[in-house]
Amino acid sequence: MKRREFITLLGGAAAWPLAARAQQPASSRKIGLLHPGESTVVSTRIVAIREGLNAPDNNRDSGIEIIMRLADGDISRLPALATDLVNNHVDAIVAAAPAAVQAAAHATTSIPVIAIDLESDPVANGFVASLARPGRNITGVFLDFPDFSAKCLQLLIESVPTLSGIGLLWDPSTGTLQLKSVEAAAQGFGITVQVFEARRAADIAEAFYTLDRSRIQGLLLLSSPLIAGNPQLVADLTIRRNLPTISLFPDIARAGGLLGYGPDIQNLYRQIGVMARKVLQGAKVTELPVERPTRFQLVANLQTARLIGITLPPAILLRADEVIE
Repeated sequence: MKRREFITLLGGAAAWPLAARAQQPASSRKIGLLHPGESTVVSTRIVAIREGLNAPDNNRDSGIEIIMRLADGDISRLPALATDLVNNHVDAIVAAAPAAVQAAAHATTSIPVIAIDLESDPVANGFVASLARPGRNITGVFLDFPDFSAKCLQLLIESVPTLSGIGLLWDPSTGTLQLKSVEAAAQGFGITVQVFEARRAADIAEAFYTLDRSRIQGLLLLSSPLIAGNPQLVADLTIRRNLPTISLFPDIARAGGLLGYGPDIQNLYRQIGVMARKVLQGAKVTELPVERPTRFQLVANLQTARLIGITLPPAILLRADEVIE
C-alpha cells in the first residue's frame, strides 16, 4: 500500500466508531433508565417512554431495548448503576430525579443524558449552559419553576382558609429550591412552617409519627421521586390523621389525598420518550433545548374531603381537571 493511501485510510478510521454508531441496526439500540425508585413504580413509566419513542405514524420501534437500573429507594446506589449503564454501551440515558442526573453526569460526558427533574434549576446545578442550548451531554424536561410549590400552598390555603400552620414533607436529596420558595411564601401568608425530612420510604411513616406531636393543620408534600413512588402510603397516612394535604403529584390525590396539582407524570415520560427518539435519530444533545412539562392537572378528592370534615370551595372544584366523587 502506498504511503499516501495508508495515511488517507488511517485518517478515515477516526470516523469509524461514529459512522458505525449511526448505521447500527434498530435491534442494537439501547436506552438506559436510571431511576431511584422501585420496579412497581417504574413499570408504568416504561410504557409511557415507549409511547414517546414510537414514530408519529404509531409504528412501534420494538427494536429499542430499555435497560433499567433502579436504586430501590437507596440513592447512594445511583453512581454505580450509572457506571453500569455506561459499561453496557447504551445510546442514551434517561435519568429521573436530581440525584440520578448528577450520577449520570459524573459517569459520562459523551453519552446523551435525558433528564426528568422537577426539583432543581438545571443551569444553577451546572447540568446545562442554557435552556436553549444545553452545551454538554445533558438535556431533558425540567420544571424549573421554583414558585410552583408556592402555588400549591396557595391552593391549600384557599381550600382550608383557617390554616395557621403547615408541615412540609421534604426529601433533602432534591435540593432546597422548592423548600426556600414555600418558606418564603408561607411567611408572606403569615403561616408557620415545620419541615419533616424523608430520605427513604421508611422515613415517610416516621415523619408522620413526628407530625402527630406537632400543631400543623395541613401538609404540603414537596416534589420528590420518593414521594411520587409511594402514593398509597402517603395518602393512607394523611387520611388516618384527618390532615388536609396537597402534593405536586395528582396520583396521590387519586389514592386518597385531598388535592394534587402538578405535571401529568405519564405524559411527562412520553415527552421524554420523544426527546430520546430525537437523540437516537441523530439530534445533537448539546443543541436540543431543555423542555418543561406540557400538561398539568388539578385533582380534588371529594371523598377524602368528606372523610376528614373539609368542604372544598366551589372555586377549587370548578378549576379541577378531575373531581373524585
